[in-house]
Amino acid sequence: MAHTSVFSFPENITLFCAAVGTGNQLLLLTLSQLALGLVGAISATKRGSILAGVVLLYCPLSLVGGYAAVRLFRQLTGKKDWMSCALITAGLFPTPVAIVFTWTNTVALAYGSSMALPTRTLFACLALYSLVSFPLTMLGGYLAKDTTARSTTRMQTSREIPANVSWKRGRFSQIFLAACLPFFSLSTELHSIFSCMWGHQVYNMFGILTMMFVLLVALTCLLTLYLLLFQLERRAHPLWSETFCNGGMTGLVIYGISFSLFRHYSDMTGLLQLSFYFGYMAVVSFAFFLMLGSAGFQCSFAYVQSLQRQEAQGHTK
Repeated sequence: MAHTSVFSFPENITLFCAAVGTGNQLLLLTLSQLALGLVGAISATKRGSILAGVVLLYCPLSLVGGYAAVRLFRQLTGKKDWMSCALITAGLFPTPVAIVFTWTNTVALAYGSSMALPTRTLFACLALYSLVSFPLTMLGGYLAKDTTARSTTRMQTSREIPANVSWKRGRFSQIFLAACLPFFSLSTELHSIFSCMWGHQVYNMFGILTMMFVLLVALTCLLTLYLLLFQLERRAHPLWSETFCNGGMTGLVIYGISFSLFRHYSDMTGLLQLSFYFGYMAVVSFAFFLMLGSAGFQCSFAYVQSLQRQEAQGHTK
C-alpha cells in the first residue's frame, strides 16, 4: 500500500515536531492578524498596531504550538519524553528573532538612532515571553502528553530506491516546483507589501492580502501532496522532513527575491539600514518556511491517515 512507503521518519524527530507545532502557531497568528485587519482593529495608519497585534496574538497562541508539537510527537513515536519537544517548540521561533533583534537594536544604539527600542519595552517583551508565551507552550504540551493513538509505524524493511531517475523526477525538480509555483501566486502582491514595509507607504488592502494568503496556503498543500504521490509512484520512500521542506521552500524563495527587490527598488545604504532589512526579512522568510511547511506536511499526513483508515476498514470487511 502507498501509505507504508512514507514512514521513513526524520532523524531529529523532536525538532521536526517542534517545527510543525510552531508552524501551526504562526499560521493561526497570521490568519488572526489578517482578520483583525479586515475588521479595522489594526491598520498601517495606526502606529505600532500591527506589531502590537503580532506580539499579543503570539503569546496566547503558544498554547496551540505546544499542543500540536507534542501531540504529533506522541503520535509518531509514542515516547513519553514530551517536555524536550515542548522546550524546543518554545524557543524555535523566538530564538532567531531575539538574535536578529539584539543585533539590529545594538547597531541602532551605536548609531544613536530612534529605531532602537527603549529599555522599558525590552523588559515588557521579555516579561510577555517568560510569563505568558513560555508557560502556555509547556501547558499545551502537558495537555497533549496523554495522546496514545499512534497513527503511523516505521518501515520494518528498507526498500531500494530506483537509481535511474530522469531529471524531471529528481529532487532538484521537486524543489523547483515546490519553491516557485506557490510563489507565483504571491509575486504580484509581494511588490506592494515590500514597498509598504520599506518604502514608507501605507498598505490597507487586507481583503486582497487575505485572499492571496489563503490561496498560497491552499496551493502549497496541493502541490506538497502531489509531490508526495509523485515520489510514491516511482516507489521511493520520502522522509516526512522532505514533505515539510517541499511546503516551506517558498519561504526561502521570498528571502532570495528580497535581494533582487533591494537592489532594484531600494535606496537604503549603510550598516544600520542593511541590518534592519536583511535581518527582519530573514525572520519573515523563516516564518513563511515554518507556516507553509507545516501546512504542506499536515495535508500529506492527513492523506496518509485516510489511507490507513480505508485499509483498516477493508481488513475488517
